[in-house]
Amino acid sequence: MNRKILLIEPDYKNKYPPMGLMKLATYFRRCDDDVRFFKGDLRFFASRILCEEFYEEVNDTTLGKYFPKMMEYIKTGKYSFLDEIPDFREKYEDIIKEYRQKFMKKDYARFDIVGVTTLFTFYWSRTVETINKAKEFCKPDGRMLVGGIASSILPEQMFRDTGIRPHQGLLDKPGDIDEGNTDIIDELPLDYSILEEIDYKYPASNAYFGYMTRGCIRKCAFCAVSRLEPNYKDYIGIREQIEYVDEHFGTRRDLLLMDNNVFASPCFDAIIDEIKACGFEKGAKYQLPNEYDIAIKNIQSDYNLRGYFRKIVSIYDDIAEKLSDEEAGEFYIQRESLGLLYPETVQKNAVFEFHKTAKNYYDKFFKFGKRVRYIDFNQGVDARLVTDEKMSKLAEINIRPLRIAFDHYEQREIYKKAVRIAAKYGIKDLSNYLLYNFMDKPEDLYERMRINIELCEELDVTVYSFPMKYHPIDDPEFYNNRNYIGKHWNRKFIRAIQAVLNSTKGKIGRGKDFFEEAFGRDVNEFRKILWMPETFIIYRRKYDAELRERLAERYTSHSDDDCNLTNEWWEKFRNLSPKRKEKAEKIIALNKFSDSDITTQDKAILEVLEYYKIRRS
Repeated sequence: MNRKILLIEPDYKNKYPPMGLMKLATYFRRCDDDVRFFKGDLRFFASRILCEEFYEEVNDTTLGKYFPKMMEYIKTGKYSFLDEIPDFREKYEDIIKEYRQKFMKKDYARFDIVGVTTLFTFYWSRTVETINKAKEFCKPDGRMLVGGIASSILPEQMFRDTGIRPHQGLLDKPGDIDEGNTDIIDELPLDYSILEEIDYKYPASNAYFGYMTRGCIRKCAFCAVSRLEPNYKDYIGIREQIEYVDEHFGTRRDLLLMDNNVFASPCFDAIIDEIKACGFEKGAKYQLPNEYDIAIKNIQSDYNLRGYFRKIVSIYDDIAEKLSDEEAGEFYIQRESLGLLYPETVQKNAVFEFHKTAKNYYDKFFKFGKRVRYIDFNQGVDARLVTDEKMSKLAEINIRPLRIAFDHYEQREIYKKAVRIAAKYGIKDLSNYLLYNFMDKPEDLYERMRINIELCEELDVTVYSFPMKYHPIDDPEFYNNRNYIGKHWNRKFIRAIQAVLNSTKGKIGRGKDFFEEAFGRDVNEFRKILWMPETFIIYRRKYDAELRERLAERYTSHSDDDCNLTNEWWEKFRNLSPKRKEKAEKIIALNKFSDSDITTQDKAILEVLEYYKIRRS
């Protein structure tokens, strides 16, 4: 191995795996480097690499099952973890204490290059903390690499907070990492093997991820694409990347393309034809891969043994769950004798000694049928560029859902026309993000959601709406938090929308009755919900007798403590005098209702504010 590489994703929740790090993993492996990936608590990772060194030094395979306990001792210094390991302290206490001291002294700088990716700026604090902690793993003469969205948008702030000059934009030129290397990293296939190294499971991992265009012809004020991908590239082939993934990591079910405006490409027809050739034509299905064979193949070729040793052990565990008691006992004994119970004790030769037994069981219990597969242009398509020709061509692939941008109410007629054209060509599953809290008014959000409900009924389609709160990513006051409030919004309105979305799981599908219960029958009722106490929003039926009566056919069961506090509040609120109502709204808009936050002494206003103190419990 030439260099030791550590790639890190900060420990935030995210749906998609880090494409940039997966491309870097491919790049460094091509350089014959030892690549490692981690996502999680870096103190845990520090204890892991020190425990690995301890385990290698003592060379006692019986300790493999106790690896987590030894790690916990190294991290915490608590002897209770060691006392659970038979005879451990008598044999190895002095040695493992040395590794505990290394942990305390932060003596784990083992890597020549440490790379950290960044995502959204509202994860700023966690990201900066991760980068500064990651420095401890970099050798004194090593290199720290930082890149990704947040650091490209705010490079000076990143340098100020970490002391590291981040790479801005894409790794799309030869020599971006190593002078003289001609690989263009942004065009390399993804290394899916790194996902086997971590416990975190990405919700959308069973897909090919990529781009067939880059950039966007628009310069929307709320969007960072023009800065991240300033040059529009109208065609990037993806077939070779998919073939590479199939060969090395097994076929993926779906194709998720992150293009920001594919309809703008003059090569759109060619893009669709290539997608079809890759197996995503209308009605496409795929053959489930044999994960055991893939793991064995990569272990045979020494490809990311760290990841595939973890994978093969998880496969053995899956097999064990399907065996009879007698078979499971024999299976366990064989694994134990070969050191195949835990990833830390796995040896390549043992895997192949056990291969025939494991392979027979795996093929017996795990079937590899076909499943429907879909393509998703995840960032959406531009309604302004929709034509019959483009939509007819798009209908030739298994697209689901089709995401059509609907960022502004003013574009409603353009948007409705685009949805109708999609339905005309048989595309019935649609979705979009509805930007709010930007320059829009709350009523604009309601009307856009209502339009989607009406289009579902008119066209017999399904449109899932995902309201998405605008957040300025480079405003000095707001880039590292979620506190921004748009011109026509206030904190109470934002919280009300979030309260409703918590009940609808963040999305609005088809169904007029469901929508009207959640957001109101019209704009006036929607505004009532915006001002409504949060507890009444979340438990609408419990507190609203009028709603229970209106929806009596849908909801036939009630709790013993159903009441009518919602309507009591509403009568008092709307009957305030104009002057008092204006004052009350200013207080409510702040969404703070403790006694110390309320300064008014007006009795009528205080009576209204009492309803906002009712807790969810």
